[in-house]
Amino acid sequence: MISIAAILDGLRYSENVQRYALMVAKQQGAHVNGVLPEDFTYNSFGMYQVLKSGADADTINKLENADKATRKASAAIFEAACQKANVPYSIHHHRNVSLLDVLETSIYSDLLIVDRKETFAHDTMNPPTRFIRDLLTDVQCPVLLTPSGKAASTPEWANVVLLYDGEPSSVYAIKMYSYLLAAVLPVSVTVLSVNEAGNHLQNRHLVHDFILGHFPKATYRVVEGDPETEIIGYLQNQPNNTLVVLGAYRRGAVSRWFRESMADVLMSKLNLPLFIAHNK
Repeated sequence: MISIAAILDGLRYSENVQRYALMVAKQQGAHVNGVLPEDFTYNSFGMYQVLKSGADADTINKLENADKATRKASAAIFEAACQKANVPYSIHHHRNVSLLDVLETSIYSDLLIVDRKETFAHDTMNPPTRFIRDLLTDVQCPVLLTPSGKAASTPEWANVVLLYDGEPSSVYAIKMYSYLLAAVLPVSVTVLSVNEAGNHLQNRHLVHDFILGHFPKATYRVVEGDPETEIIGYLQNQPNNTLVVLGAYRRGAVSRWFRESMADVLMSKLNLPLFIAHNK
């Protein structure tokens, strides 16, 4: 039984994360660990603004108690959803810094599921958020980033695009997807490879044998050009029920494709679920 960690902000509960986590868990017979950090540095209100307004200790105490009640209600929502879906679950609360809690959780998880817009901060921001970038840099297991809005209302994908650049990290991501999620849904699989030096597939025979063993019906799209431009152009024309698999999100990685900014670009320009894994 694999272990899925659903990362949830108790103050801004993500139904998208809940839907994806329960969908995968039901299909895989997995256990879901609802991780709801109670970060002592994070409140629903801006502490600086509250203090600047001249609020007294009683007012601040009421605001903090309201946050406690909201977090408790979020945990209850998650628990009820798991029970209704008949999915084995557990719930963990920690009062450490959110990022540290989630990174520690990733050591003991097979898959993390988190909202692409997650911040664990009072302020919101467009993806990639600082929290997600820091998480993806040091995470110890694959991560499934959920899309936002209506695109996430039905958390099932019918198409999978495997991004391949000939580097070990892209192959590793494909392996992790095949081990963890390939059996979740019946899907069509496309291997997308972009090469600046010509439209040839790097390590052609090796990758064909590898893909054949995991995805015997996969098709290939090999393109010459700028990887970032070609990848975004291709994926922008794909339906919302497309999952993108990519690797090598880490500082200092040397790759023509999946350099540090590639996942950032995908998050900022696309609203598709992203499966990200990297070997260290």
